[in-house]
Amino acid sequence: DSWQLDAATHGRVKAITFCGDSLAVGTYNNGMLFGAFGEEPEQIIYGHGAGDLWGGANHPSDNTFATVGQDKIVYIWDAETHNPKHIFKVEKPAQSCGFSPCGSVLGVASTTGEWWVLDANTGDLLSSYKSGPEQIDAISYSPDGKRIAVGSHDNFVYLFECEDLRSEYKPVGRCTGHSSFITHLDFSDDGKVLQTTSGDYEHLFWETETGDQITNTKDLRDVNMATYTCTLGFPVCGIWPVGYDGTDINSVCRSHDSKLVATADDFGLVNLFRYPCCNPTAEWSSFRGHSAHVTKVRFLNSDKEIISLGGRDQSIIQWGIC
Repeated sequence: DSWQLDAATHGRVKAITFCGDSLAVGTYNNGMLFGAFGEEPEQIIYGHGAGDLWGGANHPSDNTFATVGQDKIVYIWDAETHNPKHIFKVEKPAQSCGFSPCGSVLGVASTTGEWWVLDANTGDLLSSYKSGPEQIDAISYSPDGKRIAVGSHDNFVYLFECEDLRSEYKPVGRCTGHSSFITHLDFSDDGKVLQTTSGDYEHLFWETETGDQITNTKDLRDVNMATYTCTLGFPVCGIWPVGYDGTDINSVCRSHDSKLVATADDFGLVNLFRYPCCNPTAEWSSFRGHSAHVTKVRFLNSDKEIISLGGRDQSIIQWGIC
């Protein structure tokens, strides 16, 4: 008897052992299969493989979240059971993702400039695009779902109009002004303003209808951001402990009720602050679970749980907020 595993899905076999009359097989994609010879093995542990894990997004209304990896796998996870509800494949290594406001579609961006719009329930490819030749670290829909912004390593943010989430998107502008690659982006509540940060620690603002830079930032004093994932800005200037440099915080996420902000850092820590966090001596709590740098942190829709992604350890940890 023998098992034939799909190498594209599971990777190579890394470990194998007998458990009574059954066999447990661990794979390079951080999965585990279990079963007896002569029967189809059951996968009891799922995970990503191949490169650091960076792509994750919370569902806007369900207790689910998505992760995408350089193994070209997209998981839609059930946060209650900790098992995948759906598993999809994409053509290229994936780097980032974001749900539409209704949660029916998922934007998935690659390490090579391609990005796709997938049905979040079936994985069907609805449309595909190419925004520059380089890696895309940030992709996000506006709160009304009528625009999507794509932040690339070519230093540009590409803006698309998407009146119909399930049909072709129309390019409407390109934000030009950053001197380094785009790391994070957020829309304002009304979808008219976009804030972005870059690899050289610039924090810029843009008009989403035209892609023009807003240089008079005093006009933005009363503008509220629908999300806050940028690592820079007055509301989060206190999240940087003494001794941290600009690369040490990889991800930020404000809770939906705007009471907390979580950060993920290079030291394997998930950190929790009160929001807004404007005091450089603000108190915080730190939590260790990852064995390497933490690449992403997101509040789930209830604000009672946080997910964090590990880079080199490729792990996904779900935290409860007490």
